[in-house]
Amino acid sequence: MYVRLEQVNHIKRQRRYYALCLTQNLFGEWCVIREWGRIGLPDGGFMVDYPGSRRLAEEAFEDFKLEKLAAGYSPIPVQLTLF
Repeated sequence: MYVRLEQVNHIKRQRRYYALCLTQNLFGEWCVIREWGRIGLPDGGFMVDYPGSRRLAEEAFEDFKLEKLAAGYSPIPVQLTLF
C-alpha cells in the first residue's frame, strides 16, 4: 500500500508532503516506511517502523495516515508506472 499526502498553505508559503508505504523487507518482516519534507526540495526525513506483524503494520499505517489527515494534509492520487 502507498499513499502520498500533501499540505499547501499559500499564505505561509508552505508546501509539504508526507508519504507512507506498507511493505515487506527482504527478510519478510512487515514495515511502514514514512517519508516527509518540502515539495520540490531534496531535504526531508525518512523513517522505517517494524510493528511485528502485518495486522499491526496495517494499523500503524492507518494511524499515521489519520494523524496527518487531521493535521490538514490531503491525499494525492499517485500513478505508479511500471517499465
